[in-house]
Amino acid sequence: MTQEMVLQLGRNALEITLILAGPVLLFGLIAGLVVAIFQALTQINEMTLIFIPKIGATVLAIALFGPWMLQKLINYTTALFEAIPGVTR
Repeated sequence: MTQEMVLQLGRNALEITLILAGPVLLFGLIAGLVVAIFQALTQINEMTLIFIPKIGATVLAIALFGPWMLQKLINYTTALFEAIPGVTR
């Protein structure tokens, strides 16, 4: 196993992590931004107000993108297991 192989495996792992986390983080970011704008407009400074919309947006993102995320993870894991014989030589 060469250094290039290790770096490629690490890079692929980071890429798949960012791809899978992206939609969930984006939905949470948008929900937080909307609530922050609402709080700024109405001058309601309740710290706990932001948690419910963020949790709802996260659940919605997982419900919408869950099958796609699972398929990407299965494909990555399958490719990783199939690469084991070539990596260990």
